[in-house]
Amino acid sequence: MPDTAAPAPSTPARKFIRDFSTSERFAANFCIANAQLAMTKNGDPYLACLLSDRTGTAPARRWSMPPEEFQRLPTEGFVYAEGRTQPFKGELQLIIDRIEPIDATPEQLRDLLPASERPVEEMFGELTRMLATIQHPAMKGLVQAYLDDEMLMSQFKQAPAAKMMHHAYLGGLLEHTLTLLNLANVICPLYPKINRDIVMVGLFLHDLGKTRELAFDGAFSYTDRGELIGHIVDGAIMLHDKAQQAMRSVGGRFPRHAITVLQHIILSHHGQPEFGAAKYPATPEAILIAMIDNLDAKTTIALTAARPDRAKAGDLGGNFTEKQWALDNVKLFRPNPLA
Repeated sequence: MPDTAAPAPSTPARKFIRDFSTSERFAANFCIANAQLAMTKNGDPYLACLLSDRTGTAPARRWSMPPEEFQRLPTEGFVYAEGRTQPFKGELQLIIDRIEPIDATPEQLRDLLPASERPVEEMFGELTRMLATIQHPAMKGLVQAYLDDEMLMSQFKQAPAAKMMHHAYLGGLLEHTLTLLNLANVICPLYPKINRDIVMVGLFLHDLGKTRELAFDGAFSYTDRGELIGHIVDGAIMLHDKAQQAMRSVGGRFPRHAITVLQHIILSHHGQPEFGAAKYPATPEAILIAMIDNLDAKTTIALTAARPDRAKAGDLGGNFTEKQWALDNVKLFRPNPLA
């Protein structure tokens, strides 16, 4: 059995990853993700992982990692690590000398977990004002059934949109959903035959299953339900339940195909089965939603990698990022061509 994690060491005012420079020492608490015991060309085991705090993520290595020490580490969790920084292919890499698991305190979590820079209540207010523009009474009643669920909305405000890829920070799911609604508000008038109410409701609902799929009270991870069911199917199940609730509250029925089409949007919004979709998008609204969702996700991934809000002090000025597996393993060109 792995050793029980020790309490997190109390460290002096920390330096965050985005402020690291090359060839300096570090000693701090981090989130650890994707921890793997790899092998060098000589067959020696080493630790490969990602270390992160609320300001960023960096690839990390510990050479000569005994397997028994690796077994003590969480693959996703919190660790205390000491070591040094070094340049590697135009990026900053962390070389670990010492690493051990910790139980992070609530105060320390504020330094370890990233969060949206926009205030959550400000974003939620903008989102509810956008949803208030929905016209069809049945769709308004359905949306209200979700908004009246205080526990669900509390989770919606806090959840990340993903464990690692895009909007992977507290409040990220809300921020992502709000961006999609704003995009749809601009795009829908360009296509007069599109049903705007269905698009707006579909976008609001499409990722709500992530409130059940992801655990975000510590290091971001998948819940048991997330592993076994996933947000796409769970979102469709949730819609069935909320539709029944809405019908009881308004004393009426939905238009014949409305709930089926909304469930189809949830099941198909990843576009293709190899990307997790249960169905290919098969209505004009489902196609539009899948493309808008992909637009925001991939653009956000690209901008985060190539043009972060604040350049890291350890940025060595390389013109290309590391390969971005979420973008077909391309290396992104960083410079703004008109800067």
